[in-house]
Amino acid sequence: MSETTIRAPHGGLLKRLERRLEGALFRHRAVTVALFALLTVWLGWAALGLRPDASFEKMIPTRHPAIANYLAHEDNLRGLSNVVRVVVENRSGDIFDPAFQDVLRKVNDEVFYIPGVDRAGMRSLWTPNVMWGEVTAEGFEAGPVIPDGYDGSPRAIEQLRANVFRSGEVGTLVANDLRSALVLVPLMERDPETGERLDYGRFATHLEEKIRARYASEAVGIRIVGFAKVIGELIAGAVPILGYFLLTLALTAALLFWYSRCLRSTVTTLACCLIAVVWQLGLVRLLGYGLDPYSILVPFLTFAIGISHAVQNINATANAVLDGAGKVEAAKRSFRTLFVAGTVALLCDAVGFATLLVIRIGVIQELAISASIGVAVIIFSKMFLLPVLMSWTGVSPAAVAHARRRREHLPWLWQQVARCARPRPALVVTLAGAALLALGYWGARGLQIGDLDPGAPELRTDSRYNRDAAYLVEHYATSTDVFVVMAETPPQGCRDYQVLAGMDLLAAALERVPGVQRTVSMSDFAYRVLAGNNEGNPKWYAISRNKYALGGAFQKTPKEYIGNGCAMTPFVVYLNDHKAATLSAVMSTVRDFAARHDADKVRFTLVGGNAGIEAATNEVIRDAERTMLMLVYAIVALLLLIEFRSLRVTVCIVVPLYITSVLCEAIMAWMGLGVKVATLPVIALGVGIGVDYGIYIYNRLQSYLDRGLPLAEAYLLTVSTTGRAVAFTGLTLAVGVLTWIGSAIKFQADMGLLLTFMFLWNMVGALVLLPALVRLLLPAPRPAPADTAAPPTPPLPEPHLRLAEPHRS
Repeated sequence: MSETTIRAPHGGLLKRLERRLEGALFRHRAVTVALFALLTVWLGWAALGLRPDASFEKMIPTRHPAIANYLAHEDNLRGLSNVVRVVVENRSGDIFDPAFQDVLRKVNDEVFYIPGVDRAGMRSLWTPNVMWGEVTAEGFEAGPVIPDGYDGSPRAIEQLRANVFRSGEVGTLVANDLRSALVLVPLMERDPETGERLDYGRFATHLEEKIRARYASEAVGIRIVGFAKVIGELIAGAVPILGYFLLTLALTAALLFWYSRCLRSTVTTLACCLIAVVWQLGLVRLLGYGLDPYSILVPFLTFAIGISHAVQNINATANAVLDGAGKVEAAKRSFRTLFVAGTVALLCDAVGFATLLVIRIGVIQELAISASIGVAVIIFSKMFLLPVLMSWTGVSPAAVAHARRRREHLPWLWQQVARCARPRPALVVTLAGAALLALGYWGARGLQIGDLDPGAPELRTDSRYNRDAAYLVEHYATSTDVFVVMAETPPQGCRDYQVLAGMDLLAAALERVPGVQRTVSMSDFAYRVLAGNNEGNPKWYAISRNKYALGGAFQKTPKEYIGNGCAMTPFVVYLNDHKAATLSAVMSTVRDFAARHDADKVRFTLVGGNAGIEAATNEVIRDAERTMLMLVYAIVALLLLIEFRSLRVTVCIVVPLYITSVLCEAIMAWMGLGVKVATLPVIALGVGIGVDYGIYIYNRLQSYLDRGLPLAEAYLLTVSTTGRAVAFTGLTLAVGVLTWIGSAIKFQADMGLLLTFMFLWNMVGALVLLPALVRLLLPAPRPAPADTAAPPTPPLPEPHLRLAEPHRS
């Protein structure tokens, strides 16, 4: 069978738009540059107002029914969800030391006055709401743990010792080894007077400056754990991001100069891409957003994407000059050659980001918006500004000479890549792709939703925060991973026997679930109080049906386990960890229990506590993951169909992307990374950006096929021009994100590693698998008669390369 032309015509709308824009841009070059300069100054000024922005509400799926329940009862659950624990350790003794107690009191008082603290909910040995109690011959006796008139004397210390053991707070507010005590600090998301959000960065800074810096010493250790501290660590870890950006800029400049051999093209390209970053940051600020620890990486992507697309401009301009075009004509040719393909590619990038909007979690949606803005401004800076600037700067003689050498000599490696368009290599490559897909499916079986590590997986294992968290787990009986079930009743209905009996049954069900440490609820206090009211006789250690007896138990139950109006009673579950399997098992158990035991008097609903909120977040991610992937592939495929008017071409471009996505999931499973807020965007980003390679490759391949060249020869010419540029593009993108691996923030390092893999493998797939699929899937129609042949296309740079040997099909 002879080689024949394979056609896939573009749509006429973009071509007409291309011609009009080309005329307008190059007739008014000075006006275009002046307009870009003014906009850059304005948006740059706006970008200076950007500030770190993070909040508890942005990190959770507020539209999930369980989270909606939490927000409805947030005031009652604040002490069990958004909490900071400040641990004060006596390194040379135990807590029953006057000097240590003086430090603990000062820490308690200092924390009390930090803005954002829910002062009424604070608990420590030095707060009046922490009581001791015991049953005596006269009945119950109780009082604050710190005795009245405490003066640090030996007698007062002995009294304090007795009160601590009678309080039942050993393991909760006091370490099991009695060497440390903690201050439990619930936070308010918004200031009740001003309505302003809590500034987590500033709050974390206050903790460091007012607590750790002042009171930590050789004798006293300070450890701080909680969501606010995690955010503070993330913000602090993001400060060096400017250094990584400068490193990326330097590496990219070196690579770009090495590829182009043209200093003026390198400087012009870097300037256009930096302008895109400035525009993106300014527009984000004008829309009212800030930079949270997740979206702070978007400027890296904006810069890297801009560079990767601009490489095609340099390549096209140098080849046009080599063919004898002047500066302006060369710039026009590059615009004409790349406008349609580049615009569609960037639209696919935007789609990859925008599909993240289906995940209704604030930080992910803001990342999607910020990244989509970044891609949109690249369309302007790369498509419009860069060709205009290059119509003045042109390319250096060294760049033209380098382009000539590339055109006249194709290294052995690239010749082997070009062979993928031949029948036998195409079959081998396709079978290899199928094998990789099967391997990816096998490896991705262990991929889980949520966290797979203890502590804060966003931070490195040896980070100070995770060391502090490990200390807390080791020395305290009560975990920091708290899951809360809400027992909802009619007003004043929580004292009903059926409600307390239901809590008792739920406790029995949950304590059989692996990963559950213990449960605490109003029913536990009812047991103790009812037994205490009867001289501590264990026969009375039960829940009475007598409403008056239950009323007495109700009066002695801490208010945090009752809730306002006795209409919502928290049922607290302490977990060993917040791993995905643990949270999923607890959620399933509670739902099954509620389905069997909910009644008119009580309904068991989800969810509160930091672990409960994370469980709901995992469910949102699990439900949205496949939807997001199907949506991104569907829209990318639609855009490809619009551009190439061929379902088979669309399949040829999309299949390599899909294989890379599956392999990425397998690598995540191998690395022990779950699908969560920090890692979910990677797959969408990889698809949206990776499709660029296939678009540029097939766009150039089609141009040669439309000139009547056989497929094998057409792909050889494609590899020698656009193929090399695409390879450099993949390398540039990989370098742009590879620098993240050095970040102190683990999720940024993980994202950098995964994106590096996806960018490189998508590039390999476009260069190797795409032509193989074209060979196998696209038919080779018979040559058209001369009088009906397609009109000639504009002249293209034609390398002086031919197949090393005749092709035989």
